[in-house]
Amino acid sequence: AQKARFPHLRDYAAWSVDPRDRDRVREALRGQLVASQRAANGAVLAATGVQTAGVLDDLYPGATKAQLGPVFHDGRPTLAVWAPTAQSVSLDLDGKSVRMHRDAGTGVWSVTGPASWKGKSYRYVVKVWAPGVRRLVTNKVTDPYSVALTADSGRSLVVDLEDRSLAPAGWSVLRKPKAVALRDAQIQELHIRDFSVEDRTARHPGTYLAFTDKDSDGSRHLRALARSGTSYVHLLPAFDIATIPEKRADQAGPDCDLASYPADSDKQQECVAKSAARDAYNWGYDPYHYTVPEGSYATDPDGTARTVQFRKMVQALNEDGLRVVMDVVYNHTAASGQADTSVLDRIVPGYYQRLLADGSVANSTCCANTAPENAMMGKLVVDSIVTWAKEYKVDGFRFDLMGHHPKANILAVRKALDALTPEKDGVDGKKIILYGEGWNFGEVADDARFVQATQKNMAGTHIATFSDRARDAVRGGGPFDSDPGVQGFASGLYTDPNASAANGTKEEQKARLLHYQDLIKVGLSGNLAGYRFTDTDGKEVTGAEVDYNGAPAGYAAAPGDALAYVDAHDNESLFDALTYKLPKDTAASDRARMQVLAMATAALSQGPALSQAGTDLLRSKSLDRNSFDSGDWFNAIHWNCADGNGFGRGLPPAADNASKWDYAKPLLSTVKVGCPQITGASAAYQDLLKIRTTEKAFSLATTGQVQE
Repeated sequence: AQKARFPHLRDYAAWSVDPRDRDRVREALRGQLVASQRAANGAVLAATGVQTAGVLDDLYPGATKAQLGPVFHDGRPTLAVWAPTAQSVSLDLDGKSVRMHRDAGTGVWSVTGPASWKGKSYRYVVKVWAPGVRRLVTNKVTDPYSVALTADSGRSLVVDLEDRSLAPAGWSVLRKPKAVALRDAQIQELHIRDFSVEDRTARHPGTYLAFTDKDSDGSRHLRALARSGTSYVHLLPAFDIATIPEKRADQAGPDCDLASYPADSDKQQECVAKSAARDAYNWGYDPYHYTVPEGSYATDPDGTARTVQFRKMVQALNEDGLRVVMDVVYNHTAASGQADTSVLDRIVPGYYQRLLADGSVANSTCCANTAPENAMMGKLVVDSIVTWAKEYKVDGFRFDLMGHHPKANILAVRKALDALTPEKDGVDGKKIILYGEGWNFGEVADDARFVQATQKNMAGTHIATFSDRARDAVRGGGPFDSDPGVQGFASGLYTDPNASAANGTKEEQKARLLHYQDLIKVGLSGNLAGYRFTDTDGKEVTGAEVDYNGAPAGYAAAPGDALAYVDAHDNESLFDALTYKLPKDTAASDRARMQVLAMATAALSQGPALSQAGTDLLRSKSLDRNSFDSGDWFNAIHWNCADGNGFGRGLPPAADNASKWDYAKPLLSTVKVGCPQITGASAAYQDLLKIRTTEKAFSLATTGQVQE
């Protein structure tokens, strides 16, 4: 049974605890735990620490039903935290120590206070054995189930999200735009700060409230897209982020005249890099507190203004005809162990993070991986999502690196959302859409630890995964090519060759283009595994029989299982990818036409499609392939074509792009597009949206209908 539950350990010996020692286990888990091997004379032959997540799940199954964080009953708050291995937990409430009670059956510590606690700040004081530092520590730590925070996440706040003072006018009767089925969703992926920080017509630049500025260029553009058929705005992470100073006074910025440098200069990136760690910009894939809105996007990060203003943003987007998707990042934390921004691991050390065989924290996701396969991390994911859905009326969720979650965890999210009703909860959970990155890699790859939420495993669940198949065929090559000039269907492969030797001979180019066309046909079908067609070799094949880098191209069971896209925040924007791949003397009008052709392959696919906001305006990040910390200079969207499209703002930051600078330099000073191309491409994209959303042939429900 143990080997089945922990398949990655199946080659190790399995051990059991002597039944006579059963009652000692709970107490042993509250201190240092060492397994040793001894000789008959008692001499120690070997010793090791013990990973305890499995036994904690076995001992405290009732904890999964506990209400954690601040919960109000008749105006009185109860604060509860799961800390089964702690020797003591007390509440630091506004600087005063308050005793907490431990429930032996669940490992939850709690205390109920008077109504006067409302609005007060608090932390938990947790005395616990920390294996990472091999000593007993006393941690003063915020609540993992925080719903409100002081600035820079210093302390949690005793807040009731159902308090009427936190609801904008009209919140309780908010009318949503008509729900759109996942298979028909047309999504704009948007970073909150990018949206408005350089929009001179916005009254609240860089904040949640910018979406309430109805006369701004950005809001007008989103409304035009909504009228054409865009149904969702997908917001990059907007929960509490560990890497942005929340107070304006603490935020640094470039101290250079960035606009004064040439288009191909390395000075802009050098100047931006100097302040990057202290500026107001980050994509936000650095979770600190999962269920509190990020403070830097609020006009005041201290307290509940962020709650109210996040709700106003959702309300404004809904009024503009757009439903709202949140990008959520439960697969990793910003830090682990005893680090300042580590929360979970300082309360139950070694439980919430996924550990490797040597006891170190896995970091295949770029940061400290979490372990949603453990019951209480899985519960945190479900509880947090339900809070965003109920209390903030979020209409959909996009899971970052969803393949690092168990499929069972994502299905548990779906089940919990489906149980929300307008009568009981104020929202219709069945209308909330879910999709994510189903990539298969790292220590969990190929279902090594559990059945993952990957592309092939999520087929048939009505939860979509991003499809890289047609994306690569349309753009050409892959995101990590050393030569960015590898061409594809929409970037001139064979039909309009560039000078890159990486494209191969004329014959090789033709063969690759024909194969790319098969991948695009599979993509247009909705990535269906069972879709039958004649491939470019003249053979009758199914989508699953078309090769994609050694894997089946078609993996979907029905339209809606796969999400089509040709660009997103990751890797170069579509305009920048085409700039690298099209012949360098391609006319501006043809660049715009190629952009529209590429966008059409996603917009006209069966199933949902996503486009990075601004792509219809030929948005560029000056060839930056990883702009997560590149500041406003490289990231801001320019809604007014007179301000350009962001191209030629200097060589992209060296950290992720220096190896491409030799390719980038000659392009940055020569490639130009203007208002005719920018407005023309946007008009064409809006036409594509109208076709996609009004012609029933693009909205088929079953594989059989698509085949027909």
